[in-house]
Amino acid sequence: MDVEMAGHLARQLGLDEHGLHIDHLTGGDIADAWAITAADGQVFVKTLPAGQAGLLSCEAEGLQAILDTGTVRVPKVLERDVYQNTAWLALEYLPLQPRTADADRQLGQSLARMHRHGFDRYGWSRSNYIGRTPQPNPWSDNWSEFFAWQRLGFQLDRLAREWPDHDLGRWQRPLFQAWLDRFARHHPEPALIHGDLWQGNAEMTAGAQPVIFDPAIHYADRECDLAMTHLFGGFSSHFYQAYESEWPLPDDHEARRPWYQLYHLLNHANLFGGGYIQRSLELIRRLTNAD
Repeated sequence: MDVEMAGHLARQLGLDEHGLHIDHLTGGDIADAWAITAADGQVFVKTLPAGQAGLLSCEAEGLQAILDTGTVRVPKVLERDVYQNTAWLALEYLPLQPRTADADRQLGQSLARMHRHGFDRYGWSRSNYIGRTPQPNPWSDNWSEFFAWQRLGFQLDRLAREWPDHDLGRWQRPLFQAWLDRFARHHPEPALIHGDLWQGNAEMTAGAQPVIFDPAIHYADRECDLAMTHLFGGFSSHFYQAYESEWPLPDDHEARRPWYQLYHLLNHANLFGGGYIQRSLELIRRLTNAD
């Protein structure tokens, strides 16, 4: 981002455009991230090539949907637009840090309350993204079929096209059959979920208030969010205890956890390849009882 673009954003956001300070922030895997500091305020900005503006549009919509529940804090959406060939999304600037035990307790409780904001179907009003990967969200009344086709099947199809040597397509039928044999009668309440809740998307403010961001929202089985928190770790026992005290999970939820984690492993395989492909195949073999 150059000074000319920063000045344009400042004018759009009603900030003093004179003497702007621009910091390029590290850590993002998808978009470039910036802190723009003016005499009268500071904003956090994400930028992408204009052709990828849809990713920022979906992110803004997801953050607003979570904000509207009044449960878990997210950065407020200020504005988004395209400047020349660059799409940008301006968010409330929140200095963040790793969560403490107290923040984890608050997050567990608040997440359960967010999950109470449900709907009468699974999916979302539009397809969105998980990372850079498209995430189809057609409305469905059947959770087991939605998860099989729109989550596992969609990711497997992409992976099979990208890595034909791994013969991944042959696993779709046995994987679907194993899932449906076990959980065709699983009909959870459609809950508003974050959709990509790993430790890198959950931090806290200096006041120990938990903050979540980079959502991939849709209405789904709430267990999906909890399964993701277990996949890469980083959430303390205080988080899980607080969630359970607010809204206990079903007794058999652990049986579904590896299935929901498989979705994220397949997505990581699509995004990054490498060891995630082998890790996905190992889990598929275990879930289908294959040698």
